[in-house]
Amino acid sequence: MSIERTVFLVLASLSLTGPVLAQAPATMRVDFYHSGNHDEEMFSLDRVVLEPLSWTGNMHHPIDETLRGKYLFEIVDPDSGAVAWSRSFSSIYGEWETTREARHMNRTYHESVRFPAQADEFELVLKKRNAQNGFDEIWRLPIDPNDYMVHRESAAYADRVVAILDNGDPATKVDLLILGDGYTQDEHDEFIARAKELTDILFATSPFRERKDDFNVWALAPASAESGVSRPSTHTYRDTPLGTTYDAFRAVRYVLTFDNRNMRRIASSTPYDFIEILTNTEVYGGGGIYGLFSTAAADSEWAPYLFVHEFGHHFAGLADEYYTSAAVYEPPDTIVEPYEPNVTALLDPAELKWKHLATPSTPLPTPWPKQAFEEHSIAVQERRAEMRAANVSEDEMNALFRYTKEFTEDLFSRSEFRDAVGAFEGANYEAKGYYRSEQNCLMFTRTESFCRVCSAAIEEIIDEYSKGPP
Repeated sequence: MSIERTVFLVLASLSLTGPVLAQAPATMRVDFYHSGNHDEEMFSLDRVVLEPLSWTGNMHHPIDETLRGKYLFEIVDPDSGAVAWSRSFSSIYGEWETTREARHMNRTYHESVRFPAQADEFELVLKKRNAQNGFDEIWRLPIDPNDYMVHRESAAYADRVVAILDNGDPATKVDLLILGDGYTQDEHDEFIARAKELTDILFATSPFRERKDDFNVWALAPASAESGVSRPSTHTYRDTPLGTTYDAFRAVRYVLTFDNRNMRRIASSTPYDFIEILTNTEVYGGGGIYGLFSTAAADSEWAPYLFVHEFGHHFAGLADEYYTSAAVYEPPDTIVEPYEPNVTALLDPAELKWKHLATPSTPLPTPWPKQAFEEHSIAVQERRAEMRAANVSEDEMNALFRYTKEFTEDLFSRSEFRDAVGAFEGANYEAKGYYRSEQNCLMFTRTESFCRVCSAAIEEIIDEYSKGPP
């Protein structure tokens, strides 16, 4: 056992039983199945779980005030109707139902919600966002926390947890868990080294840099039998502990795990609020879903960008601002105001959602070299698809990405409103009808900085998980 792991175990045995957390409730999780298609959905209970560690979330903010996700769950007293806990989230099912496949078949996905364990019977209420950005109830489940069928989970992977950044009591910190997938036992030290490198990159990026003291970072990589993860489009298949795979929804660069049950069982060995999965792969790819997890190819030349960009989705519910890359989602039938904080439909320019940050006298919509960008980007996307089909080396793909980055930075440097906060058309996978707040952002291109709107949105989530009573 490494010294780092031994130190962590000693600290864990003290901190999770010490006076700070002595009164903390247990951690409860409800695992369920989410099924349906484009037109209807249903839910069924898998199991209720007591996780091995006490609840380490921020008890000062039991009610979610940011509401960034497509769904919302509430823990409700059945007699009074009082809400004891709530959090919004998004899900793989919520993305899948917007794909073309969902119009032709049913599918089922495994999902979970976690919350402080309740002493008495309660109801889990699940709600879904409507077109007016309110939430409608779609499932209500009565739960007896004292039922003998509640599953007790063990901390089966505690001896593999490494503290990357330990700033104190998890109850007052944002706890990020970095999971590794596709790493053999002999590659464990390589995973830890990469997790440390990418953690440093995250906290070199504003606003995470200024809020580093509000975070703990843990790392855990169950040993895989062989290196790498699945990439079905190239007939590469790996049976890894987390089941991470490229080609999610048949998008070659989209990396997800569909094995939520096993991921949760592994993750419960350590405190966590958020999860980022590093895959032991070189090929460009990643993914991020608000409140679920994010992924990044650890050995890609672009891993620093992927790690931070995808974490932006998972952590703060930020939308993709790019729109020329191929997307697996069907365009909406009607354009409505997006719920994500960094994109808008600009239905009423006078009520721009980030008008408090907008640069005075900036025109709305805001001019930018859109045509030149699109002509270049569409040509690059066509070339990229050809290169992927030809299975060229990753070095060749990286050269194409570098060329695109250089072209974009030069083009944008000559734009009149390059430093303005306004409403730049082209976002949310659509060339028209959706707008981003600045000409460039880490959520738009492979640049290194978040725009001001995204930065503010990130800080709101940090506050929710780390601040004291309002």
